[in-house]
This record gives sequence, C-alpha cells and structure tokens, in this order.
Amino acid sequence: MAKTKKLPVTAEGKAKYFDDQFDDEEVLYVFRKHPVVMRTGLIVGSLGLLVGPVYTLVLTYTQVDNPPSMVFFYLSFVVSLIISTLLFFPSWMSWYFSVFIVTDQRFIQITQKGFFHRSVVDMGLGQIQMVNYEVKGLQETLLGYGTIMMQTFVGDLLIHYIHHPAKTQKRLLEILRSQGVTATSLPQSED
Repeated sequence: MAKTKKLPVTAEGKAKYFDDQFDDEEVLYVFRKHPVVMRTGLIVGSLGLLVGPVYTLVLTYTQVDNPPSMVFFYLSFVVSLIISTLLFFPSWMSWYFSVFIVTDQRFIQITQKGFFHRSVVDMGLGQIQMVNYEVKGLQETLLGYGTIMMQTFVGDLLIHYIHHPAKTQKRLLEILRSQGVTATSLPQSED
C-alpha cells in the first residue's frame, strides 16, 4: 500500500501546497516547463556514462600484457553511472523545482537555477491583462511546447518552454474569467 504525504493544513482546514501560500488561498492550477529544458544535462550526463568504458578501452590497448578484468570494467561502469547522475542532477533539479502556480488570488513563478539560485515572481491576478501563446518552429511543433506571453500592468512576462501552451493558455484564461478578471485598459491621465 502506497503512503501518501500529509500536507500541512491552514486555519480554515485547507491543504497548504507551498510555503508562501496564504491561509485563505486556494491553488487552482500548477504547471511546469517541458522536459526538453533538461536536454543539455542529458547530453552531458550521457557523455559521463562513457568515462568508465573508454578508460577501460584505453587500458586494454595500452596494457596489452595485462588487460583490465571484467570486474574492473563493471566497477568503472558503476563509477560512470555515478558521474552521469551527478552531471545530470542539476538540470533535473532546475526543471523539477521551477514551477508555476495559479491560485485564486495570484500567479506565482518559481524559477530554480542550480543549487543556490531561486527567483520568485508573484503578481495578483488583477494585474494580468492578456494571455497569449506562441509555438514557433519545427522543434516546438513536433515536441509540443511553446511560449506563454502575459501582458501585465507592470510589463510583459514571457514563459518559455511550456508544455502544451494552447491548453495552458486556455486553462489560465478560464481561471481568470472564473475569478472575475477581465482585460482592462490602463488608467488615462487627466490633462
């Protein structure tokens, strides 16, 4: 039987999904970037897999009289797996801990870069004026990712590498409409 993690509860008895969640706030939608953002880490990690076998191959050709044993090969391959995991882990961690949260009050963008750099963008839903998306090029079309463009009172917010941007945009617009947020014009100055 699988164990489920119990979430902390707010004063109103609602589940608390993230640390900065207000007591009267409800999480409506959570999404993250497409896994394609991990491609560099995957390539570097794959090269890390070659370290042990290539080292064993070099020893085989340089020490013809005393080639490495199969035990040495397997141990070097285990070391290669560890190296590969260490090389890939930062990319996975940046992808996994970078998340976009839409609550009934605000939009939160949490971006993790490496181990020690985290940035948070927090804006009220009322600040969002327009939500659009763009899928540009063959790679984005085939792999199903694109860019979400949010126009706000503060400026434009571009979110690249979003999985299924059309569905995400539609869901964001549904949430904005359900919360009573409509596109409004900027207040005009009186001359």
